[in-house]
Amino acid sequence: MIKIPTKMSAVITTSHGGFEVLEFRNDVEVPRPDSDQVLIKVLAAGVNNTDINTRTAWYSKSVTGETGVGGAGGFDDAKNDDGGWSGTPLSFPIIQGADCCGEIVEVGDQVDRSRIGERVIVRTMQQYAVNYKPFTCWTLGSECDGAFAQYMVAYSDESYNIESDWSDVELASIPCAYSTAENLLERSNLSKGETVLITGSSGGVGSAAIQLAKRRGAKVIGIASKDKIAGVETIGADIVVKRGESLGSVLGSECVDVVIDLVAGSQWSELLDVLKKGARYAAAGAIAGPIVELDVRTLYLKDLTLMGCTFQDSRVFENLIGYIERNEIRPLVAKSYPLEEIIQAQKDFLNKKYIGKLVLVPSQ
Repeated sequence: MIKIPTKMSAVITTSHGGFEVLEFRNDVEVPRPDSDQVLIKVLAAGVNNTDINTRTAWYSKSVTGETGVGGAGGFDDAKNDDGGWSGTPLSFPIIQGADCCGEIVEVGDQVDRSRIGERVIVRTMQQYAVNYKPFTCWTLGSECDGAFAQYMVAYSDESYNIESDWSDVELASIPCAYSTAENLLERSNLSKGETVLITGSSGGVGSAAIQLAKRRGAKVIGIASKDKIAGVETIGADIVVKRGESLGSVLGSECVDVVIDLVAGSQWSELLDVLKKGARYAAAGAIAGPIVELDVRTLYLKDLTLMGCTFQDSRVFENLIGYIERNEIRPLVAKSYPLEEIIQAQKDFLNKKYIGKLVLVPSQ
């Protein structure tokens, strides 16, 4: 039997703000699972936009700039009363970390003890805690403590056993980014033979979306900076447009069935111009800025469907488990770091130095 300590290492987020609110500590109480929960020894934890956006309060309606602008120092104009996913105040201090790969080491009274020893990944956007109410999520590392620690608790129903030869670091790259990408494709109903345009295609969600779209048999157009074009092509994009170039000039008009948007920003209206009549646009991010200009005539004269994608039905995560176990997708890990180097990892994330995911590893 694994001996469970009483204290652990963890990164504590003390409030909204810059890097100064991240405290690496070795004296944090190891949590204990409630009756319907499991205690997980964290083996690896991915780094995501949502970790940074939650820390900086970018989700606050008072913030209108790019996510990266406040990534290091926070946003002076952010309000704390709507800084989280749900638009309600967060309860600090919290342990963030939306991605977890780990081993179940203890279970609550209502959980079968045979689960002890399972390697699991934990669903980021959870429904169990909110009684599976439609379009409502309980977010790991936001509404509850997450994976930036040696141990964490999670609901048993949201902790998925996985049988795979992937490493812990590789599995930790999946939950948040790949479920976001799969949800975008599921909600937009991307089908075989269609053409999809993916913004931010070198990032965690974008690179995941390329793989998942190719798995569905779609033609993929990515948008990426000049120095990442070759890498995005390697992932599977059929065409890559250099970021900042006119989409109409490169692609022409009305040539895309689905847009998967993670960027928004000043070029947003061009995304609607390249969509075919009756096409679909799905968004799950706005890293270049959330305030855009919409010509409503484009929307209704082309019979477009615009959708936001945050809520995820459980089948989205279950799909991913199957893809991994059948080796239908592959992990895209760029670099891993010890947990105590979280600030460097987030700096590298904000600087967009790599294609794919960055992952933190707690000491064992």
